[in-house]
Amino acid sequence: NFPFDDRKQAIKDCLTLLTQKHRDIRIFACVVPKGSLGGKDVITESFYQISSRFDMYLSRLHYQGATSRGVAIFDKSSTEKSIQSLARTFKDTGYGYGKLRNFSEVPLFLDSKASRLIQLADLVSYSIFRKFELNDDEFYKIIEHSFDYNNGKVHGLYVAH
Repeated sequence: NFPFDDRKQAIKDCLTLLTQKHRDIRIFACVVPKGSLGGKDVITESFYQISSRFDMYLSRLHYQGATSRGVAIFDKSSTEKSIQSLARTFKDTGYGYGKLRNFSEVPLFLDSKASRLIQLADLVSYSIFRKFELNDDEFYKIIEHSFDYNNGKVHGLYVAH
């Protein structure tokens, strides 16, 4: 029951908190326009793109002397079993760029109502959705410099064509 402008400002404030107060946070996302994958499974391709890019980011940190392990946390969904299976396959068997080596745990699934971090991730997703689906970059402009990048190239955002 909050006025529209107040809700909009709350989103901006949360995204600004993410990008201004925590400049070391990196965003990883995959945008898949309808029909762009030519029959490939959206969940598999999206998880592949995000997990491999996150894994490469952690590898880069390792080579810079800041070894870290990562964990993927998802909002509860019907895709939980398929993503868990993909994670095991990518870790044990590999994928296009090799095996996932820097994850400390299988993906975790939390109810967004119970986690502020998942709620923040939902706001990031909403910002990306509005940019790519509705051509509205009002929120996206706040987060666009938080995607992982290296040597002037953005690695944290994959847009399927």
